[in-house]
Amino acid sequence: MAKYLCIVTYTAEGLKGLMARGGTARVEAAHKFVGSAGGSVESFYFGLGADDAYIVADLPDNVAAAATAMSAAATGMVVNRMVPLLTAEEVDRAAGARLSYDAPGS
Repeated sequence: MAKYLCIVTYTAEGLKGLMARGGTARVEAAHKFVGSAGGSVESFYFGLGADDAYIVADLPDNVAAAATAMSAAATGMVVNRMVPLLTAEEVDRAAGARLSYDAPGS
């Protein structure tokens, strides 16, 4: 499974729903929603500031990640960003790859 950070900002209508049902209900809904895509929620935190919630989830692949992001955004209740996360070991493997790149104008 791949790990993703979903950064959520609620619209005004989404905030009304959050306030009506509470944070615990949103966390439970996220577990159910991500589970329906074949994944699981590792953590869910609410934040203060520009973003309202941070969800770390394991999902089968980028298609499942895109499906969850699009399905949530299509409700009009949230704006979200899905960030693929890498482990330190994955970064080590990427850093060890020796690729040849022709820069523009070279």
